[in-house]
Amino acid sequence: MSTQPKETVLAIVALGHGKVAGGGAPVFIVEDKEQLEKVSLYLSRVLNGAIHDLENGVYIIVGH
Repeated sequence: MSTQPKETVLAIVALGHGKVAGGGAPVFIVEDKEQLEKVSLYLSRVLNGAIHDLENGVYIIVGH
């Protein structure tokens, strides 16, 4: 029986500083909404993950 979680946060993309307080995944800080969407899309493709919008200027890329 595996104890590994099926979902893993692969990356965090945040609009501006102060939204994320570090953690176990790489954090990418962007300057505007356009960059937020673009960087999240590129990372999701490279990391083969899904984008989840936390609706507070933070997107997480999750491997399912």
